[in-house]
Parts: sequence; C-alpha cells; structure tokens
Amino acid sequence: MADKVIALACAAGLSTSLLVSKMQKAAEASGKNYEIFAKSTADIDNMLTANPKPDVLLLGPQVAFMKAEVQKKAEAAGVPMDVINMQDYGMMRGDNVLANAENLMK
Repeated sequence: MADKVIALACAAGLSTSLLVSKMQKAAEASGKNYEIFAKSTADIDNMLTANPKPDVLLLGPQVAFMKAEVQKKAEAAGVPMDVINMQDYGMMRGDNVLANAENLMK
C-alpha cells in the first residue's frame, strides 16, 4: 500500500497521464512509495469520497476555471488541492509538480 496518494484531475487525461509517469519516476528516484493517478474532472466527487481519499488533489491548468468549485468540495473532504503550474505542466516537469504536491500535504 502506498504511503501517500496523489490524484490529478484534468479534462481528458491523455497528457496528464504522461505527467503522472514523470511524477512517479521522480518519487521512486527519491525512494518514496506514492500512488499517483489521473482521472477526468467528472470523477472528482468519487475521488473525494473514495476510501482511501487522496492525500492531495491537483487540477490540470486546462481546468483551472473549476478551482473555486473544486476547492469547496476538497476542503469539505479534508483534501488539500491546487492547480498545477502551467509551465511545469507544459514542460512535463514531474519533479516540480511532485514537490508542489508534497508541500500541500504538509
């Protein structure tokens, strides 16, 4: 079982799945046992009520317009959330996105 669960939510999941792979490699390189996955924004309610819930939820920059709505749901579920930095997303900097997720989980 993973030590931490990091969930990403985006419009379709194609480019985000590549980012998940890069984040997973960064986590493994630093000896961390994380479960990192991406799902559609349509699955956010299910993710926040799942057992176990994610330890952090990150929104893809293409769905940043949903931040206020998702923030309310995430706060109610006790899950920190933020929008992935657009440059880190575009450059597929999994290490930077992972570092942001870890800061949110503190």
